[in-house]
Amino acid sequence: MKTMLPDFDHIPEKFSRFPELAYNLWWSWNSEARGLFQQLNPIAWQTGKNNAVRILKETSAELFEKFAQNQDLLALYQKVINDYDSYMKAENTWFKRIHPEETKKFAYFSAEFGIHTSVPIYSGGLGILAGDTCKEASDLDLPFVAVGALYPEGYFKQEIEPDGTQRDHYVEIDLENTAILPVLDDNGKKLLVPVPFGNREILVAVWKCQAGRIPVYLMDTNIPENNEWDRDLVARLYGGDNLVRLRQEIILGIGGIKVLEAVKHDADVIHLNEGHAAFASIEILRRHMDEGLPFEEALAKTREQLVFTTHTPVKAGHDQFPFQLMEEHFHPYWDRLNFTREQFLDLGRQPEGNMFGMTILALKTSRKANGVSKKHGEVSRQMWNDLYPGLAENDVPIDHVTNGVHVPTWLTGRACRLLDKHLNPGWLEDHDNPETWQAVRNIPDEDLWELHLGLKNKLFTFMETRAQKYWLQGGAPRKVIALQGLFRPEVLTLGFARRFATYKRANLIFRDIERLKAILLDAERPVQLIFSGKAHPQDEPGKHFLRQVFEICSSHEFGGQVAFIENYDKEVAHHLLAGVDVWLNNPIPPLEASGTSGEKASLNGVPNFSVLDGWWCEGYNGSNGWAIEGGNDEETAASLYRILEEEIIETYYQTDFDGTPRKWVALMKEAICSTAANFSARRMVKEYLEKIYLG
Repeated sequence: MKTMLPDFDHIPEKFSRFPELAYNLWWSWNSEARGLFQQLNPIAWQTGKNNAVRILKETSAELFEKFAQNQDLLALYQKVINDYDSYMKAENTWFKRIHPEETKKFAYFSAEFGIHTSVPIYSGGLGILAGDTCKEASDLDLPFVAVGALYPEGYFKQEIEPDGTQRDHYVEIDLENTAILPVLDDNGKKLLVPVPFGNREILVAVWKCQAGRIPVYLMDTNIPENNEWDRDLVARLYGGDNLVRLRQEIILGIGGIKVLEAVKHDADVIHLNEGHAAFASIEILRRHMDEGLPFEEALAKTREQLVFTTHTPVKAGHDQFPFQLMEEHFHPYWDRLNFTREQFLDLGRQPEGNMFGMTILALKTSRKANGVSKKHGEVSRQMWNDLYPGLAENDVPIDHVTNGVHVPTWLTGRACRLLDKHLNPGWLEDHDNPETWQAVRNIPDEDLWELHLGLKNKLFTFMETRAQKYWLQGGAPRKVIALQGLFRPEVLTLGFARRFATYKRANLIFRDIERLKAILLDAERPVQLIFSGKAHPQDEPGKHFLRQVFEICSSHEFGGQVAFIENYDKEVAHHLLAGVDVWLNNPIPPLEASGTSGEKASLNGVPNFSVLDGWWCEGYNGSNGWAIEGGNDEETAASLYRILEEEIIETYYQTDFDGTPRKWVALMKEAICSTAANFSARRMVKEYLEKIYLG
């Protein structure tokens, strides 16, 4: 099995390695490689096309020749190519040093992957986590592949009407300008893999996205060999009704196992990232029974191979399907393998009804299971205690591995350059060691504050550019104000960005409008708020919350002190997480499984202002941010206002004679030092390896 790069006839021979580099998303988390593409075509980069494949196609032969005249750029090109080659050779890597005799191989199944904005097959935190996991598995050199689906229309793009109504637009991914290539069979044709749907089969085409050393295989049904209905099955991430969702998950799970076989990857451990791919267990079970094993023995062998991570702390959020649909699609399994309908349905039977639960299936067919924070592990053990009769809640076999973030991706390039000056050489390779970060305390306050103000200005410029573009297209003035605000870099700025689900309480800070207005519009110590986030297309209450927030953003009463950034994605997140002064998070506990956006903010020196839920239960130490208290909405809002007025505003506006808020900078340093190592994807992936994969 192989992939073939397209022809780039206009690229001179001396730059022949550019296409190979562009089609490996390693460049996206290597600052010098990003800089190389940026300098190759600065205009294309600045206009939002930070997509290496597209930049190569839009860069003329003349521009390449001009690039070749600059000796510094030629040297940078050669250095990036040398670094890339060294990385891909994978010599003396962490995995080879620590586990030189280990022969097991790993496969990671996820419904979405957020590796880079140019590959828009993710909706939010689950996909970003999957992307960060793949990048870190690559950096550590784990024998690891990933499996998912290619959604030709991806996840929706958000457009907000001037009245705050969310419009959902699906735009087909331009595969010609994306770092995804078709996998070809031994005859040079597109690799097609059959997937059973009841008594019939459909075919999936296999594509590959390369993330450093890690191949990410993606399945697509939009091919001529399928009928019209089947072609659209994986058109959209999380699209369609219950039947479409079931069939998407059959493709992800059963199809994923078949794809591993087709690309000749023998996975000893298969990691199910959430329950969407749990049907993989059914295909593995079938194979063991085809070998002649009885049901219970085949099930035991299946468990040896599977591990499972759950992300959802409320039962209603876990996928489940009616028995009727399950029978329609799976009766050939029990007919062929001589086990009963009841044996099969018991693998996912909800205790309270005739529904088949994907998380139950994953828990019953995996040897290890975990939540994504210490608190979430506790919540999950309580939630699924009834599946383990006779076991005390603390003995339920669901552990935890707290989520982490990929440091080279989420730490800004400007911050990396500052850290290069003050941390020990090689700090990035040792970034999961807490001692590595202690030198941050020795960075001059003025330098760290100057860095932060630069990132803050970059965020505001990003907002202004988007608002100006909307205005030039004839947009409504009211929405221009909502998108841009009248922001000033010296003013304390809070950021809130996440999915607009009701439990995340995006509107909580507006509970006492008059009190908040007095805070925001204070003449001497004003405050600014920035919101961003999408509501799921079918979440009407979430859309109502979004409309409420947007109406306030466009209201003259708030003097342009509140703004909303449209179409929240990875690019917006990069600007927000490093550019605001405080990261606000106030979900209803214990419904925040982890909350990795807060980890990214803290990594960049932005203190968290959050309820004690998810990762913040472990991360908060009393000196690196603030903990919002309270039970109901009224109590939580009261705590939020009090801390904001008495602690956050008070600290932020205490400046030295030169304008540096030294007490605030100390808080920023503590945020970095106390969380950067412990909540890194490097710590997380090592923990998965030792505790879950090999444990």
